[in-house]
Amino acid sequence: MKKSIIYTRTGDDGTTSLVGGVRVPKTHMRLEAYGTVDELNAQIGCLISLMEDGTDKSLLQFVQHKLFALGSYLATDISQTKQCAGSDITDEHVKRLEQAIDELDATLPPLRAFVLPGGAFAASVCHVCRTVCRRAERRILALESAEEKCEISKNMKQFVNRLSDYLFILSRKLNQLTQHDEIYWDKSCK
Repeated sequence: MKKSIIYTRTGDDGTTSLVGGVRVPKTHMRLEAYGTVDELNAQIGCLISLMEDGTDKSLLQFVQHKLFALGSYLATDISQTKQCAGSDITDEHVKRLEQAIDELDATLPPLRAFVLPGGAFAASVCHVCRTVCRRAERRILALESAEEKCEISKNMKQFVNRLSDYLFILSRKLNQLTQHDEIYWDKSCK
């Protein structure tokens, strides 16, 4: 088998190809959206490396696969090619996140105030993932509103929105597991 070529030089002019072959500037909104999803996926990979085997780690690996599918969807120019069927996010995928949120939340004390990012290292990384997830969501919504032919499915938008909620709840659990107190926002701003 021939070794793949990592560098092609085709992007040296500041453009790249979407799935379907259309070349766009590397600053295009579509690249910003799927690039942020890719960044989120990489951050989640870092988080996974800090976790023990278990349900949460398994769910995050599932999430990585769904984020890769979402990136594929965002990288496809539907005017040139059909979407890959594997890039769909279904009601069941959204429900899986919702169920995980509900299960984790049931094990945690009620929130008393806004929680500041921090605590255990894994919880802090989880907060970084959460904020990158929120940015990815904003980039996806901006792309959808800017491009006529770019319709993002309700399930995809819900999945990213629920993912940031899951990451928040998971950060609380990771602090609890390591006996780190949550840091509450001092509203007095003294």
